[in-house]
Amino acid sequence: MIKGIMPPITTPFERSEIAYDKLEQNFAKWNKTPLSGYVVMGSNGESVFLTREEKLRLVDAAKKNMDSGKILIAGTGSDSIKETVSLSNDAADRGADYVLVLTPSFYKEEMKSGAFVRYFTEAADRIKIPLIIYNVPRFTGVNIEVDAVATLSNHGNIAGLKNSSENMAHTAEIIGSVPRSFSVLVGTASVLYPGLAAGAAGGILALANIAPRECVEIQRLFDTGKHNEASKLQTKLIRANKAVTSRYGVPGLKVAMDMLGYFGGDPRSPLAPLCDKDRKDLKSILKTAGLVD
Repeated sequence: MIKGIMPPITTPFERSEIAYDKLEQNFAKWNKTPLSGYVVMGSNGESVFLTREEKLRLVDAAKKNMDSGKILIAGTGSDSIKETVSLSNDAADRGADYVLVLTPSFYKEEMKSGAFVRYFTEAADRIKIPLIIYNVPRFTGVNIEVDAVATLSNHGNIAGLKNSSENMAHTAEIIGSVPRSFSVLVGTASVLYPGLAAGAAGGILALANIAPRECVEIQRLFDTGKHNEASKLQTKLIRANKAVTSRYGVPGLKVAMDMLGYFGGDPRSPLAPLCDKDRKDLKSILKTAGLVD
């Protein structure tokens, strides 16, 4: 079972090219924290702007620089089952432990339960390593139904779901419909504590790029029965999480990384760097959360 806190790591760019030396520096800091693992080529990794060759080099670089005791998840989803399987198996050959596969979404009106079950079943049947379903309605415009997840949770090569919806009723209903061995992971730190309370196994959280210890601490406090402390820490971090996700997005997350001693750098075009005013406002939010001095 997949359990714990993992960041969907950002991809560092210098002059719009991947800066692998900066990625190594970031891993050196992350490896000193109690994170369970890492996700490469997720939404916060700007995967939609990466070439296939770059994606596979990122898997190589992550595997080389991460601690051996942590797991590696590679985002490999495409609307094409054939491409998803191909990239997933290439990532597996380079050391990925799991693949994170986005719900197909181009033909939105056709993406109902039956289509999702067919897509993920066919992909999982042909991928060498376990698959994690990635549901992120904010970006895809589709939301996988509970009955589809319940059906897919019985597939031997589908290990879990990352649910980036903040709809806790949806998440709780999914958790109540799948086997205990199927890992449901929340996809945003804003709902980590309520997700754990509903039975989630952990989270893949953008905030864990800059506040890994704090995110892990929420789960540790919860697991040891210190629910009041876990809830207080959760509340303290909500504004910071909103700032580096929905408010300022990837550019904001990268600026926050620079402020916290990681390398964030600029996003890749067409995303634009944060303006000076937004940088100032972001720093104020991070100060209030106790993340920067």
